Amino acid sequence: MIRKSLLVLGLIFLGMQFVRPAKNTPVAGSHDHDLFSRHTAPAEVRAAFQRACYDCHSNETRYPWYAEVQPAGWFLATHVRDGKKHLNFSEFWKQPEGRARRQLEACLDEITEGTMPLASYTWIHRQARLTDAEIEAVAAWVEKTGDELRRLDAAGRKSPTLSVSGE
Repeated sequence: MIRKSLLVLGLIFLGMQFVRPAKNTPVAGSHDHDLFSRHTAPAEVRAAFQRACYDCHSNETRYPWYAEVQPAGWFLATHVRDGKKHLNFSEFWKQPEGRARRQLEACLDEITEGTMPLASYTWIHRQARLTDAEIEAVAAWVEKTGDELRRLDAAGRKSPTLSVSGE
């Protein structure tokens, strides 16, 4: 009885491996609206966002090996889809700048309060943990960018797209 049950469970597990979720990969032109496409940021800030946030909140997920094993892959796909629904840094500037500023400020609140990145994520991805210095650098950049967006908004202008290459 136990042997048959294990065989059935094994066959179910094997069958699950053939039902794979779609991967979250960059879309052509998605860098045009990326968080850092309009406002320069220090390399440390860009690296912190990309290391701690982009796997779930962008079109650029780096999948670990266990994403190939179902049901872990399904869980990750759902988690990434939910994260992108709340905030997608790859499409950040597709929204009005006022909303973008508010989202940046909310993002900073989440980071400084320690609710992001999620503990379940940093438990496995220890490199995603932000140091106090990184949090301070992110805070300074968000405040500077928010002030710039407020000034442009008051003047009735949109922020220009700035090149960040070579930094």
